This record gives sequence, C-alpha cells and structure tokens, in this order.
Amino acid sequence: MSNSPPNSPPNPPGLIPPHGGFRQLKSYQMAELVYDLTVAFCDRFIDPKSRTHDQMVQAARSGKQNIAEGSQASGTSKKMELKLVGVARASLEELLLDYGDFLRTRSLPLWTKDQPQAQTVRRLAYAPNRSFSTYSSHVLSSPPETAANVLVCLIHQTNYLLDQQLRQLEQAFLQNGGFTERLYHARQTARDLPPRPAFHRHRPNPPQ
Repeated sequence: MSNSPPNSPPNPPGLIPPHGGFRQLKSYQMAELVYDLTVAFCDRFIDPKSRTHDQMVQAARSGKQNIAEGSQASGTSKKMELKLVGVARASLEELLLDYGDFLRTRSLPLWTKDQPQAQTVRRLAYAPNRSFSTYSSHVLSSPPETAANVLVCLIHQTNYLLDQQLRQLEQAFLQNGGFTERLYHARQTARDLPPRPAFHRHRPNPPQ
C-alpha cells in the first residue's frame, strides 16, 4: 500500500538512468578478445622486456577498460561516456598500427578484407558461444603472419562496432541531453508542482 498522501503527484523517474552492463556490449566483448589475444601474441612474438610489448598490451587494455568505464560513467555523464568510448577507439587504432608495423618490418603481407584467410576469420564473429578458444589456434600455434593478421581483422571488427556506438551516443546526446539537462528539468518540474497542503494535528482542549 502506498504511503503517499492522497492526490499527490506521481514520483518523477530517477535522475540516474540504468547504466553499466558493459559486459553485454558487443564492442566490449570484442575488445576483451583483442586484449586477451594481444597478450598471447606479444608473449609469443615480442620481446617481453621491450617497450613495444608493453605499449601493445597497454593499448589493448585501454580499449577494453575505457569501454567499461564509459558504460559506468553513463549514468551521470553522457559527455564522459562519449569521451571514454572515443579514447577506446583511439587506443585500438594505435594497436592496429602496431600490428601493421609488425608485419611491415618483417616483410610479411597484410591481408586485405577480401582474401580467403581474412574472410574465414571475419566469419568467426558469428560463431555461437564465441570466446578466446574460437581464435586461440590462429594465434597460439600459427606463424606470425597469420597471428598478426587475425588480430588486425579482430581490431577492424571492434572498431566498426565502436564507430556505430559513438554515432548512437552522439545522436542520443543531441536529442536527449545529459545528466545536467535532466537535473535542470527535474528541478523545474519540482518548482512548478503545487505545494502540498499542510496537515495540522488536532490538539485536545486543556483540562479546566
């Protein structure tokens, strides 16, 4: 049973909308795969004491972490979510260049998206219950050319998802604003509500 006084206005919706849930985002799932496979790739082919090893792992981690942080920040700042997803996108672009440099400096070919090998990897994105093991054999036991190109394919797919996510976030922000706008409208609505009537308790007459 409600404890609100009769004829009271309905409670306004919460200022902070549901947020988080980043593990359900396809962009996060792909970025997590890129991170895990990059760690495996670097441990196989890059000197663990080199700066390149650290930079590639950190770029992959930044892609994953900033998607998660953006999702968590979205409840109170759509602007911050946009910024963090943009940082994730930039980090993965940096990682993509690292894989390109790996192939180029070793005179290994970079697959085009229409090559049969690339098409095989691209189709794995639709595999049921896709996980690290879906791609592990292509990275853990394949020659460096194959391993690097598999990661290039995965990063391109992740960046495509992030580009879509950024466009959706930008459109939602333009149409609905962010937390500051919601807070302003909530305060205006509260000011426009009629004041609630005061309730006075009946006091018994003092004894004569």
